[in-house]
Amino acid sequence: MEPFSEAQIEKALESLPNWEYAENAIHTALEFESFKDAFSIMTRIAFEAEKMNHHPNWFNVYNRLEISLSTHDAGGITQNDIDLAKVIDSLVS
Repeated sequence: MEPFSEAQIEKALESLPNWEYAENAIHTALEFESFKDAFSIMTRIAFEAEKMNHHPNWFNVYNRLEISLSTHDAGGITQNDIDLAKVIDSLVS
């Protein structure tokens, strides 16, 4: 799978307003009411990511969740990252 160009990434992010591109990955930061809520979303994301065979890098402290997506094998952002970002957005909305 070929990585997206910066123009393709910018275009894809037009439909993902909570995501930004930096350091060869797309990123979002989410805040929840509690740790339990954050962990619940992480679990739901994990099940979807497993189905897609595409897994996020993430960092969780209490009610805050930071997620980064990049396709390591391709060396950049691919359609897999955009697709998973859309799934994540649908789960948290």
